Amino acid sequence: MTPRAFSLATVSVLCLASALALVYARFQSRVLFADSQALSKERDRLDIEWRRLQLEQGALATSARVERLARTQLEMRLPRSDEIVMVWQ
Repeated sequence: MTPRAFSLATVSVLCLASALALVYARFQSRVLFADSQALSKERDRLDIEWRRLQLEQGALATSARVERLARTQLEMRLPRSDEIVMVWQ
């Protein structure tokens, strides 16, 4: 094999390898972009759910609701004055 043919074969192989690497890089780029889009959608969904849960927590934690539940479900009440004991240190 002549040096010129060897150089031509080497350049051809390197060119083919470069083209295959480019195709693979583009494919990986598309896969990663699709994954990025899916993760963005999931982030948006979770953000909406987080906001909804914060609103729900705010509604469930109002003092009027807590007091009503304490009175009805736990049968709690304010102590009478004769039931209050002061503890001094």
